[in-house]
Amino acid sequence: MAVDAVDAAQIRSALVRLRRTTGLPVAFGGLVESGRRQVRISELSGTATTALSALAVTAGNGLGGRAVALSRPCAVTDYSVSRQISHEYDLPVAAEGLRSVLAVPVVVRRRVRGVLYGALRTAQPLGDRTLGAAVAAARDAEQALVLRDEADDLLAAAAPGAAGPGASAPGAAGGAGWEQVREAHAALRALAPRITDPALRDELLRACGLLVAGDGPVPGPRLAPREVDVLACVAAGATNGAAAERLGVGPETVKSYLRSAMRKLGARTRTEAVAAARRTGWLP
Repeated sequence: MAVDAVDAAQIRSALVRLRRTTGLPVAFGGLVESGRRQVRISELSGTATTALSALAVTAGNGLGGRAVALSRPCAVTDYSVSRQISHEYDLPVAAEGLRSVLAVPVVVRRRVRGVLYGALRTAQPLGDRTLGAAVAAARDAEQALVLRDEADDLLAAAAPGAAGPGASAPGAAGGAGWEQVREAHAALRALAPRITDPALRDELLRACGLLVAGDGPVPGPRLAPREVDVLACVAAGATNGAAAERLGVGPETVKSYLRSAMRKLGARTRTEAVAAARRTGWLP
């Protein structure tokens, strides 16, 4: 079954952090396959063989399967002889030469989406500090996946109305469906700066562009990204205070961006600024 490339990239990034912060020489992991209670190991870091590559780990089986079933981190000091786990995967684990292993589930909206593993090739206890660092790496992956889910939800919510106003000029009233598109556009732009992964952030901003009628901004005033963010919030009906909270900045910062955008657009009021931004293709 195909693995979502962006989600896989989040697992890969989390494994890099796990190795860096824990000092563990080996890390690997993967995502829970859609519609199945199993994790497919797709990402390897520091491994010497391909024994673990594409391994399907069923919920409840082995260390990772136990972490999936319990939705909590699990660890063993010596994998092959541990009585805490079942031993369906002893052969690939032994082929890689792993002894002490931890597994941390990546839980999004109360559902396990993946598992991160870290391991040593010697049998020794993995302390609380190591486990805590591994959990922090998993939390980073969880946050990234939550943000992507929110973006997908917003795009899905906007989709029914997106086709409706396609023939309309930017700024034309397109009914409730078009207002939903504008709200989704504002929410997506507010979400983008919170995403630390550059590729995912760029993907989200490209999605924002799809919600703007026409071919994007026409020749004219050039607005800074944060000026567009503020105008998108204003267009969705947000006050300066609400826009500040949504964007994670102070109210005075919102006022500053808004004044700058109004000056560039030749607008005297917030309403005029929004209308001008729509005419020039900066807003849907």
